Order: sequence, then C-alpha cells, then structure tokens
Amino acid sequence: MNDQKAVIVTGAGGNLGSAVVRELAGAGAKLVCMNRSSDELEALAATLPASTEFLSIAGTDLTDYASCAAAVARAVKRFGGVSALVNTVGGFQMGPVGPDAPAQWETMMTANARTALTISAAVLPTMKASGYGRIVHVAAAPGLKAGARQAAYAASKAAVIRLTEAIAAECRDDRVTANCILPGTIDTPENRAAMPDAKTDGWVSPQLIARLIAFLISPAAAVVTGAAIPATGRE
Repeated sequence: MNDQKAVIVTGAGGNLGSAVVRELAGAGAKLVCMNRSSDELEALAATLPASTEFLSIAGTDLTDYASCAAAVARAVKRFGGVSALVNTVGGFQMGPVGPDAPAQWETMMTANARTALTISAAVLPTMKASGYGRIVHVAAAPGLKAGARQAAYAASKAAVIRLTEAIAAECRDDRVTANCILPGTIDTPENRAAMPDAKTDGWVSPQLIARLIAFLISPAAAVVTGAAIPATGRE
C-alpha cells in the first residue's frame, strides 16, 4: 500500500465497510471514511487504534459528481492523495418483470451502478496523477447470471462489473487497477434476521472479505485488474 496516501472507504459504517476499515486500520492505513450517517462514523472511530489517521466525511451524495469530487478534494488536502478506493455502498431489491419493474430498475441502477461510476470518476484524476491507484467495487454473482425476480438487481451489478472492466482497460498504463468482488451471502445480523431458517455455515464473514479487499488494494496485487472475483469459499 502507498503509505503516503489515503484509502477511501464508502459505506464505512456498514457491516462490510466497517470490517474493511478495521482491517486496514490494523495495518496502519490512512483512512477516509465516507458514510451517510455521521453517528455511525463516530461509533466506528471509537473502535479503531488510537494511532489511526482517520478522516470522516458524512452525507456525500454518491450519485453526484460534484459532491464526490468535493469529498476527494478533502481527502487529498488532508493526506496528499488517494491510493485506493473501496466502494461498499449499494442496495438490494427483488421483484418480477412487471408493472413495478421500471421503478425498481431506476432504484437499483442508481444505488449500485451510478454510485460506483460517480465515485470512481471523482477519484481517478488524483490516482492517475500519482501513477498509482487501486479501485475495488462490490458486485454480486447475479451480475454474471440472473435468477428469477432479479432483473433490476442483476442488471445493476452487471453494470458494476462492466464498469470495473472499463476502468481497468482505460487505466492500465497509469498503474491504476480496478477489480470487483462477488460475495456470497454475507454473515451479518441483518441477513440472519431476514433469513432465520437459512443454513448459515456457508455464509462469508465481513472480516474474510475485508482481507481479500486489503490484498487487492496492496502493491502485491498490481497484476490483478479487470477481475470479478468470487468470495464464496470456506475459511
């Protein structure tokens, strides 16, 4: 990891985002934590080592380029640049291809695809200028093959995969990599509550996914770019 620059984590207050933040903080990373709620960022900051260099940015509109660019400018001002972006924000809805599908399509494309595109576009100039960057987005297996009632969700995650591939191709000579991960069911309190009868022994913990992400944003992963990497194995 480029120790002189910061890592931006979007959705830092969520289950996966906070696991990523804790993993990176443990390795001494400088962190820019973006989240809708400032309360969640305050709670997260209290769990990190006292030595962690940590910038909280709450309320950024990840669908708006100017808002994202302003957040990136704050990160650059504080830390001198941005070495990596870990984008964990997104949404999930299911429904048939019926009367409600167009509205659901807009919701999923905004929550998953537009946010990924906009924050990527905002962070790329500083990465290209420094000749180093790592971008990791969270996609999903339905982005490769959709199931029933997944049209809007799957299409939005497919868009994240294609976006990742395009960034990788455009930025290879700038030494900026872009990859996305395809988690299985993440073992979170919310998922356990929503699926009380599910068999959970094959679910993947946020901590294990965070370790994969930490590798992908490290210098050791320089040759990995444009990939959609399943995160569905067992520890």
